[in-house]
Amino acid sequence: MKSVAIIGAGVTGLTAAFYLKRAGFAVTVFEASPRAGGVIQSVRKDGFLAEFGPNTILETSPKIKQLVIDAGLESRKLATDPKAEARYVVRYGRPIEMPGKPLGFFTTPLFTAKAKLAVLREPFIKPRRDGVEESIGQFVVRRFNQEFLDHAIDALVAGIYAGDPNKLSLPHAFPKLKALEDNYGSMIKGQILGARERKKSSAVAKDRAPKFSFDEGLQVLPDTLAKILGDSLKLNSPVTKLTQTADGWRVKTPSGEQEFDKVIFCGTAYKLAELGIEAAQKIANETFSEIIYPPVASVVLGFKRADVAHPSQGFGMLIPKIEGFKILGTIFSSALFPNRAPAGHINLTSYIGGARYPELGLLPPEKLIETTLADLRVLLGVKGEPVFTHTATWPRAIPQYNVGYGKYRDLLNQIEASTPNLFFAGHYRDGVSLGDSIVSGVNIAERVGKLF
Repeated sequence: MKSVAIIGAGVTGLTAAFYLKRAGFAVTVFEASPRAGGVIQSVRKDGFLAEFGPNTILETSPKIKQLVIDAGLESRKLATDPKAEARYVVRYGRPIEMPGKPLGFFTTPLFTAKAKLAVLREPFIKPRRDGVEESIGQFVVRRFNQEFLDHAIDALVAGIYAGDPNKLSLPHAFPKLKALEDNYGSMIKGQILGARERKKSSAVAKDRAPKFSFDEGLQVLPDTLAKILGDSLKLNSPVTKLTQTADGWRVKTPSGEQEFDKVIFCGTAYKLAELGIEAAQKIANETFSEIIYPPVASVVLGFKRADVAHPSQGFGMLIPKIEGFKILGTIFSSALFPNRAPAGHINLTSYIGGARYPELGLLPPEKLIETTLADLRVLLGVKGEPVFTHTATWPRAIPQYNVGYGKYRDLLNQIEASTPNLFFAGHYRDGVSLGDSIVSGVNIAERVGKLF
């Protein structure tokens, strides 16, 4: 039986292993930590359900929906409450609902007349064709204006990457925006003229993709995949060395060595940089240590419903840096899904740190709660003390696809081309959202399976 070693039991590695095992291959997943799932972790306590990291999965591809079906989890899948679609962006020190329809943009108090005029002018801005790689910040200022960057895109970037829009690469972090300018000469024109093409595609834009979780939180997915994998999943088994053989790879862990036909690395970029790889051709994997992963902390606070003035009935709020608050944004968790808080209570999940304030992401739990609570008192009218608290800190959270990131993707392609039977997948290569990571796992399983 053909064998595959998978390094890393985050959602990418688990998904790849699930489909390869299902296709009849002998799969072994090596995970350094005592649990599978990576950043996906849920805890239920005192009637509250807290997520350690993300709160939802975006169904941007039919492959995500199919994984849920194939794993037997359709009955446990929860769509977000249709009444919780409202999204807020903070301006003038308060959350303002984003317009749900295009015409609403021209009446919203989120933007001044100057910013609204910039949107009307955008279709007439000459597209850039000189091949220079821009940051998302440079792109937005060029096509719109500084206000649009400061009060909209900065907040969006904080919500997706916990990143800096003046550093994140347009083609690597936001390739679809670049494609609109490349193909249509304008974002506005692209949204209108590209509608028919997008309709033919099975992919769904992230801002329109359905969001979902499970009855007991996102951890249901990795727990289910881990159970299906059974003995194929090896926890507390860090891979310390890979050695190329005549027909494949020898994988070394503290418990010994095993030989496999193929190896898929589904861990993090910084762990890839540390991995000892002995191959016929030298592999410069230490280069991946340059990829920045800023710290991010998740702070879940539960309150009595009466102690929060804001209705908090939407998806949540994003906060631009220019507004001067410490938290990056807040998800209204109990508005999204049932049973996230006891009756008469509310569950709010806030994020702090990132590239904006990396030092804050490493604060001790009591300081994280204190800092978050101070902002929520102003923004949401919170009074009293939380009846539930939970914090989780990720010292290295989200890889930043900053300007120049192409060299890392090029290097991954070069290594795969020059080093047979070694493959790479995951958030450092194929996108940072959970949906991206799932699709990455499905794609690498299909690719490797076809090569046998």
